[in-house]
Amino acid sequence: MMTILRPILGLSSLVIAWAFAVWVFNVPNYISPGPLGVAKAFGTSFDVLFKNLVPTMEAAIGGFLIGNFAAICLATVFVHWNRVREIYLPVAVFFNTIPIIALAPVLILIFGLGITSKIMVSAIVCFFPMLVNMIRGFEAVSASELELMRVMSASRREVFFKLRLPRSVPFLFAALRISATASVIGAIVAEWIGAELGLGVLIIQTTFDYRTELLYAAIATSSLLALSMFTIVVVAETIIVRWRTS
Repeated sequence: MMTILRPILGLSSLVIAWAFAVWVFNVPNYISPGPLGVAKAFGTSFDVLFKNLVPTMEAAIGGFLIGNFAAICLATVFVHWNRVREIYLPVAVFFNTIPIIALAPVLILIFGLGITSKIMVSAIVCFFPMLVNMIRGFEAVSASELELMRVMSASRREVFFKLRLPRSVPFLFAALRISATASVIGAIVAEWIGAELGLGVLIIQTTFDYRTELLYAAIATSSLLALSMFTIVVVAETIIVRWRTS
């Protein structure tokens, strides 16, 4: 119970400090409306927020699934074929150095303004952290364990599923935690470049229209989406780790 209450207490203290700062320094409403103004925007503009939440959520979840799956598959190839790894891992590192804000317009030109381009941007953001972590996870086996598997005449497939894959579980969930929040960021960045609906579009529109209360509400909604995905990963990790140890 205290594990849940402590983060709630920390968040509540920050909200109170925010309200106090707005009141003490008499911050103009167009800069910061305060927590009560944002809460009011949630009530009066719930339909607008929900309508823009759905496409962002679809893009984030799609990118999360596709990006992580592709990274796990490629990490599996790399750990079994070193020559392929030596050739293509530097290429993956090179693509990771390209800022996503610069790559997003190219993907939108290729895939259009629909949800496909948003999913691809989100998937790319998720891809590299998972790739690196899964390579480390698959290789987190000792030489003595590998030697024992060879002595027992285990096939490459048996070594992978009975030794490498179980060892990679902590690395897998570490990467999934990163991807859970990064996927939302990727979807919103793609919406900034070009989209008709989405929290990223709403954030841009409300910024230029000086609808600050709705702007803060849209930001809070995107944070709640990322937090929800992060929580799902944590719960799944708890269940799977408990199942493995039981």
